[in-house]
Amino acid sequence: MNIKEELYKQCVAFVNNRFQTVQNTIQEIQKSLQSETKSSAGDKHETGRAMLQLEREKAGNQLAEIEKTKQVLSKVNIEKTAHNIGLGSVIYTSKANYFIAISAGELRVKNETFYAISNNTPIGQVLIGKTLGETIKFRTQSFQITKVL
Repeated sequence: MNIKEELYKQCVAFVNNRFQTVQNTIQEIQKSLQSETKSSAGDKHETGRAMLQLEREKAGNQLAEIEKTKQVLSKVNIEKTAHNIGLGSVIYTSKANYFIAISAGELRVKNETFYAISNNTPIGQVLIGKTLGETIKFRTQSFQITKVL
């Protein structure tokens, strides 16, 4: 299995884990809402229900974000190797290695560390469109692109 494939699989696992966590949270909130309905009355009861409703809304927003992330991930073509850096590129630089797909943090493949980043992140925006050998200036650092897959 190549590096791009492995990084892509790790990103898919990252999204699936987040999805499962939010689904579990929603189920717990639903159970809590049902038990709140059966329990005490008065202001305390209403406050508890309102808090649970807010939590459920927050979890719903998280699910929507995960869906957007899944859509971006579905557009990543790991078969393609382009001259210019874009979605799906693996970039080796003199400072760090990147995989432009989704923001999934630090990933490891074959004892190498890669940072899965979105093309909307500040470093992603700097890298997009660049090519092998270019020197990049990001914040206070300069680094060179040494390899693009």
